[in-house]
Amino acid sequence: MDKKSHWEGIYDGKNAEQLSWYQRHMNLSLALIEKIAPNKDASIIDIGGGASVFVDDLLAAAYRTLTVLDLSENALNSAKQRLGDRAKAVDWRAADILEAVLPEKAFDVWHDRAVFHFLTSTEDRQRYVAQVRKALVPGGYIVIATFAENGPPRCSGLEVQRYSVQTLSAAFGSEFKLIDNRSEMHITPDGRSQPFIYCVFKRFL
Repeated sequence: MDKKSHWEGIYDGKNAEQLSWYQRHMNLSLALIEKIAPNKDASIIDIGGGASVFVDDLLAAAYRTLTVLDLSENALNSAKQRLGDRAKAVDWRAADILEAVLPEKAFDVWHDRAVFHFLTSTEDRQRYVAQVRKALVPGGYIVIATFAENGPPRCSGLEVQRYSVQTLSAAFGSEFKLIDNRSEMHITPDGRSQPFIYCVFKRFL
């Protein structure tokens, strides 16, 4: 099964609230973005946003220039239906982040909670970072969350790459300076604990 079919199957016929990564509100992500991007006109892209309620939180916080990218059209359609007319304020993109055609130097903030850790090959991680370099403005920020080193080795039937702050920093390279990091214990809808790390990087080139 290819990646798209896998993720379409994950979302098909399921409510977002049933999925392991679901959070009612993504408070930590929002707090970090409000700290680094207080201007509500900041252009923000949410990678793997899918059916997540994070776009709801961003809209509620009055951010006006939002893009949500996800491989699963089922996930995006779920979010659009939930938002109703408010969905018109968002640029929705159904694409694989490794292959997506992104505008150059278009985004002030790149947000990713729980996509990057699914990239288990060096080549795929390099392709991802190349996409960030293309699309993020100089001086822009990455807010990224992955499973911590003591997190689960698999998620949604797939192996994952777990990280420390140091190894996640190394994956992005010296062009991106670490300016903040946090830990979070995510509790899944079925009660399991999943340790995450969050890193905020600023692009200096």
